[in-house]
Amino acid sequence: MSTKDFLTIDDFDIDDATILVRVDLNSPMDPDGNILDDMRIKSHLVTLRDLENARVVLLAHQSRPGKNDFTTMEAHALRMSGYLGREVKYVDDIFGTYAKSSISSMKRGDVILLENVRFYSEETLKRTAPEHAETHMVQQLSPFFDVFLNDAFAVSHRAQLSILGFTETLPSGAGRVMEKEIISLDRGIEGGESPCMFVLGGAKVDDSLKVAENVLSNGNADKVLLTGIVANVMLAASGVDIGKVNMDFIESQGYLDMIERGKELIEKYDGKIGLPVDVALNDNGTRIEVPVDELSVNNLPINDIGLETIVTFTKEIENTKTVVLNGPAGVSEIDKFALGTHEIIRSATRSEFSIIGGGHISAEVINMGLENQFSHLSTGGGACIDYLAGEKLPGIEALKDAAARYEKLAR
Repeated sequence: MSTKDFLTIDDFDIDDATILVRVDLNSPMDPDGNILDDMRIKSHLVTLRDLENARVVLLAHQSRPGKNDFTTMEAHALRMSGYLGREVKYVDDIFGTYAKSSISSMKRGDVILLENVRFYSEETLKRTAPEHAETHMVQQLSPFFDVFLNDAFAVSHRAQLSILGFTETLPSGAGRVMEKEIISLDRGIEGGESPCMFVLGGAKVDDSLKVAENVLSNGNADKVLLTGIVANVMLAASGVDIGKVNMDFIESQGYLDMIERGKELIEKYDGKIGLPVDVALNDNGTRIEVPVDELSVNNLPINDIGLETIVTFTKEIENTKTVVLNGPAGVSEIDKFALGTHEIIRSATRSEFSIIGGGHISAEVINMGLENQFSHLSTGGGACIDYLAGEKLPGIEALKDAAARYEKLAR
């Protein structure tokens, strides 16, 4: 999608306007309600600072029903206030009398964070944008606002009420987080300067193979390097006996059928898919490096790529102009098996344009203190991988539809 397909903050007269912004503040929390990681909260500061002359009302969620951390947004408002340098008022209501009176009494520069939208049961129902627009929440809140901004890329792969409903009733656009996500990811999958490489790892084999197939079939990637569980599946697909313990794990995750799909991809994109030549096995906590053709002899779980593969992959990554990383190369939460992930991350910082695809790999980058050395660190896990796989995200499609309506009215 090009930047002309959706509107942004720059397309609206925001001074003294009342603006509804869907943000993603969903954060890990301890049993006492303390926020453990506020990366997502900090990510929206750029949007809020650009709206400092408006009256801003934030919609957000925390966790989901049934989870221990399904709680109010009070801690999030407090944390955001500290970063923003002005009060973000927490309102423990979504669209009732208290919420509406609080919005009505706002002054220029005020910021309000409404209650967890998932406290309202209709929020998580999968519906079309017009259907969501008919709900009480959208009908009650819409008259109070001039503009709706979706800044919650990480949940825009879900067809939920607060993502879609207001795009039907209000002039709508993307906040700064959403805008940067679309432009950066598009550059990675459409306009990436060659050589362009995708390095895919982690445990979500079906998602990674979708991404690989999308970027290779479109000619957008010159090569795809595979690590993690997806590499194990593809090694099996290439005829390597990866050992019973690793095949059993693949079966337990429901990925046996991915081996046949892997064979088709290897045949179709011969030479464009890079697989490990050696791996690191976990022998009761000890790291043992073996060539892939010796895996059946050892029959131990693969927990990382091996040193020879690390050297080869990192050299290839360093010579790219565009690189996209998604998913760790191994069990990176165990220090002895984090080597592959960490070396791949370091090599990617030397590429001209580098994208980290959210989720576990983003957490590793932050833990290493390297977030500022990447061109783009995605805030979305599932949303990012869906986008890279060429799937249409409901939240972005709704913004595109809203932009077309807005421009038609403007004429």
